[in-house]
Amino acid sequence: MSDQARVPDPRVPGPPVPDETHVPTVVVLGGGPRGVGWLERFVANRLEFGDAPVHIDIVDPFPVGPGRLWRYDQSPLLKLNSLAEDVTMFTDESSTAEGPVDAGPSLAEWARDARAGLIPDATAADLDPDLAAELHDLGPKSFPTRRLQSLYLDWFHRRTLGRLPAGTTVTAHLDRAASVDDLPDGRQEVRLASGETLVADVVVYTLGHSASDAPPEHQALVSFADRHGLAYLPPSFTADTDLSAFEPGEPVLVRGFGLAAVDLLVLLGEGRGGRFERDGGRVRYRPSGREPRILIGSRRGVPYHSKITSTLVGERPEPRYFTPAIAQEIAGAHPRLDFLEHVFPAVAKELLHGYYAELFTGHPERVAVSWESFRDRFDAVDPFGDDLRRLAAETVLDPADRLDLEAFDRPLTALRGLTRAEVQDVLREYIRDDLARRTLPEHSATLGLFQSLLGAFGAVLSILDSPNWTALSRERDLGGGWLSYFSYIASGPPGPRLEEILALSEAGVVTFLGAGLTIEASEDARAFVARTTTSDEVVTTRALVDAWLPSERVGTSENPALRSLVESGAALEQVVADASHTSNTGKLPVDPASLGVVLADGSVHPRRFALGPYTTSPFVGAFSRPRTNALSFRQNDAVARAVLARLASVVPASA
Repeated sequence: MSDQARVPDPRVPGPPVPDETHVPTVVVLGGGPRGVGWLERFVANRLEFGDAPVHIDIVDPFPVGPGRLWRYDQSPLLKLNSLAEDVTMFTDESSTAEGPVDAGPSLAEWARDARAGLIPDATAADLDPDLAAELHDLGPKSFPTRRLQSLYLDWFHRRTLGRLPAGTTVTAHLDRAASVDDLPDGRQEVRLASGETLVADVVVYTLGHSASDAPPEHQALVSFADRHGLAYLPPSFTADTDLSAFEPGEPVLVRGFGLAAVDLLVLLGEGRGGRFERDGGRVRYRPSGREPRILIGSRRGVPYHSKITSTLVGERPEPRYFTPAIAQEIAGAHPRLDFLEHVFPAVAKELLHGYYAELFTGHPERVAVSWESFRDRFDAVDPFGDDLRRLAAETVLDPADRLDLEAFDRPLTALRGLTRAEVQDVLREYIRDDLARRTLPEHSATLGLFQSLLGAFGAVLSILDSPNWTALSRERDLGGGWLSYFSYIASGPPGPRLEEILALSEAGVVTFLGAGLTIEASEDARAFVARTTTSDEVVTTRALVDAWLPSERVGTSENPALRSLVESGAALEQVVADASHTSNTGKLPVDPASLGVVLADGSVHPRRFALGPYTTSPFVGAFSRPRTNALSFRQNDAVARAVLARLASVVPASA
């Protein structure tokens, strides 16, 4: 058969065919903050790649801009765990993205300017008195509601649409993508759940967080609960869950003490009609009588540390023990790179450095030597060794100011055999101490620790793509343990939420169980049985909540467009393996440079790109703190430019 008569293989994308009459089209799957963040970068870079018409279809069953997680239609009680001044969707002078910076307001600045009438189209808050009041009172150090964030994201998207160059059009489809297939000419056919079909030159997956089929452990608990008429809620997005199965006054076991658990307490407490009142310096809870009795524990047994609102007093040091350059040296020195063995000791040293630098330079009255003298001796110590403990004992006057990272990570480890009442006392005192260390100026050393952790997080990101990580470390540490540790310290709930948890405890609505929580589905008792390492007391209930986000695996995703990538054989879930360990991470492989989707044969699809937590690329959130050279914005920019370059090859610019 001649080349001219050969029939194209529909499985193989063909070369682009320039066509003066064809309007290049991009289909964006996901209209939440990642999707509209990508669109902003596309618009910012647009004219550098020509002025031919371009059409963009955005597919999402939820409102474009906020998307599912930040939509307006959710409980007004739910809040961000970020300060308003720490939330932005805009690039700024810190950005090293290749595309142009297009600066804009942080959430706090947007609220300020909206109040001043400088952004007349900023919000429809006049239709909602509660939201209008929040906007009126919002300051840089406020923790905004998710509904206010929804308005900010909606405005951000409308601002982007208002800057579309001539010939660039956008259509939103309130629908869900079911699958994406290659057409014989290389273009992409996107089938929607409604039956509509879209044809695209490029598809960009920006689907954000989505749940997957429950893993076997949770499926077994669901089956157990169904057999015995019990109530079990597996990991889920708290704002979307039906909590009506948990009856007033009944004991409900809650496993987990992160942000999902905090949201759950909000909805089962204040969300059922209770109210918080400030009595002098304390917050008290007035129950409605409709609340269940919540018994909560976790592996650590304590809530994530509250967000920091204090300021530095002393001198902020330059990173000394773990920088991107040092991280690269560590990665290059070990053929089999293990996070806990090779990387975390340097991370720990940097965290201690940040803490003690602020303590010594900001509060010299609480130490016995100068910062320089301490640092010279600190250079030689093991961050987990007795030599550090001796150095701290000799130079830091108050034992409460000495930082032991192991005890900091697992504060209840040494406690055994406590009574239920003693556990309550310990946890309440722990929470009060945490609040003090996160808010009061005399404890600003905790902020030094936090800022060093942020720097260390960025340094770890710089070596995530190192090929010599062990498979075990990729799964155990990079796939969860390190992110969990970071979130425990740096991404906990607002301080006022911990005050409310204290008040719920004192009102008898919440009971703390302690650390090392294990749950048994007891066939004999026909109930859930809970034990901890902190107390010998056993708890038996008919209701259990696993309070954390659901697992995210592409092949079993609740999102059919993601799931079809694996089911069709187009792509495979990432498998990490070496001589001693093999693990399926459940993530979608993408090319580290282009973020193009990696196909089952190892090649990179020329017309599909993916951004988000379900991919193998580093993920640090769809929005960011200002002036941090946000990785997510750099990724959005890189994919926008790659898409524009691809479109430029499809249709030449007009004369």
